[in-house]
Formats: sequence, structure tokens, C-alpha cells
Amino acid sequence: MNTPILIWGAGAIGGILGAYLARAGHAVHMVDIVDEHVRVMRERGLVIEGPVAQFTQRLPASTPAELKGKYERIILAVKAHHTEGALDMMLPHLATGGFVVSAQNGLNEITIAERIGAQNTVGCFVNYGADWLEPGRILFGNRAAVAVGELDGQITDRVRDLHALLRLVEPDAVLTDNIWGYLWGKLGYGALLFATALTPLSMADAMAQPDHRAVYQALGAEVMRLAAAQGIRPLGFNGFDPDAFRTADPAGMAASLDAMVEHNRHTAKTHSGIWRDLAVRRRRTEVDAQVGLLVDLGRQHGVATPTLARMVDLIHDIEEGRREQSADLVDLMLPLCN
Repeated sequence: MNTPILIWGAGAIGGILGAYLARAGHAVHMVDIVDEHVRVMRERGLVIEGPVAQFTQRLPASTPAELKGKYERIILAVKAHHTEGALDMMLPHLATGGFVVSAQNGLNEITIAERIGAQNTVGCFVNYGADWLEPGRILFGNRAAVAVGELDGQITDRVRDLHALLRLVEPDAVLTDNIWGYLWGKLGYGALLFATALTPLSMADAMAQPDHRAVYQALGAEVMRLAAAQGIRPLGFNGFDPDAFRTADPAGMAASLDAMVEHNRHTAKTHSGIWRDLAVRRRRTEVDAQVGLLVDLGRQHGVATPTLARMVDLIHDIEEGRREQSADLVDLMLPLCN
């Protein structure tokens, strides 16, 4: 398939996808809500910098109001809590018979499928480290796991084509029949990253704190119990071992945390995007769309999620200016850890 690819959201994830695909000769069109970012991509090009790659790629780009035409392939790469609003603007540009790929954190495939049908929705899991630095500049901090798959597990021609495209960005990208396993694995891993964002510490340093290990273990265990209640078999990646957290195996969880710390020692992206939203961009995080969703699922399944629920409250406190980021905030979750 050689029709143009529309990438909706030209931030850390979408920007790197667009730049790499365009550099390889594929026709892409970028959409972003930041006027200056759009202008720079068109006029000077998008700068990808960091230890993984250094290059500049000029990209066709529009704001949502400027965009015209319809596209058979759309990659959605906005923050999870912006999914509904992005779909409202984007779907008039989806061609009949076209599909949307969710290159996002969380379970946004559910929201997309409710709007356009599961048959028109493809799941994608991205864990490489990247940050939007300023208009026209994105840091590519480290390589990490990438996977793509149909929601029903079938291996189709379109998902094979998408896999080939993703391998231009990450050569070890996986074509999977269990995309939900990757997405739930990322929810477990992501819960730990939200906890690191409560502090000013790097991801690696925060997870390495011996006094806080019980919190990270409890968070991972709660997410994995929810996955089991949903009938999902989470998959591991980049040090995260879902089975160790599902069984609450102390030695296994300790080894997994050590592996995640080691993985995050080797990246130019030292802090999570969640931390950047709180400390640098001073804006809402994805906590409700990712962790809040888990707390709601816990209520539905009768699975206790006290550590996740407390973390959501603490993130809200930082977002709304009631608290400052501090390692002391992790201490507040310790009494909830069994």
C-alpha cells in the first residue's frame, strides 16, 4: 500500500514516526494543534536529536483546521485524554474502508473501536524514549520495544504492512497476535512511571530507591491482577516481568525492577513524559485516562486497587498546585502496600 499516511499528533511518538517514514521515502502528512510546530516542520524541518539519531526532515504539515482530504491510513499519536477530541476532528478525514492505528499509551483502541468499529482499528505499542522539546525539535532518547497487531489477533496484510513501516523506526518491532498483552504490559510499566513522576528523580533513580520498592511492587501487582480479571495475558518487555507482579513473587519483582532500572540508565530521556507534563509543561497528565481507568475497572471487577487510587489523587494534587513533586509523596503510599 503506497497511499499517504496521516499522522495525527506530531509530538514525541508521532514526530519520530513521521520523520523516519518520510526519510525512507514514504508519503506522510502531519497534523498538530501547535501552530508554530506545524510551521517549523513545513519550512525548516523537524529536528530529531539524541543518541539514537541526528537528522532533520521537512514534513508536509497542517493544523486540524487547515487539513483537507481523506486518508486510508491514519496513525493517532495524541495523549490518551485527548483521544475523543482528536477523533472528532480526525474522522471526517478517514476514507471509507480506511483504518486508524493507535500509537498511544493506554487502552485507546477501545475508544476508537467504539467510534469506527474494531475492524477499522489497529493496536500499536510503543515504548521508545522520546520527548517533544520545543516546536520543531524532538529528542529520541533510546530504542525500546515496539509492537503492532490486529485487535482480534489475526495476522492480516495491512498489519504486515504496518509492521514493515515500524521496522524503519525500530528494527526489532514485533508483529503480534496478542496486542492486548503488550498494551496491558505497558499499563503495568506505566503505573510505575507515574510513581516516578511524583518525585524530581529520574526514572531509574526513583525505581532504585530501596525504601520505595514496596510501592512499585504493589502498583505492578494491582495492574496485573486487573489484567487477569479481564482475561488478558500481559507480555513483558524492557525489564518488566508481568508474571512476577501477577504472582507477587518478591524475588521476581525485585529482579524485574532491577532490570527496569538498568534499562532506564541507558537513555537520554531520563524522566518520563508524565514528569515533563508536571514539572516542565505544567499541564494535565494522562493519569485519568490510564490509571483512573484501571481504578474504575477494579471497582467493576471487585479487585482492590488502593495504591493506584492513591497515586491518582497525588498526581491530581500536583496538577492542581496543592503539592510539589517530592520523594515524600511516594512515602504516603507505603501504608497501602501489603
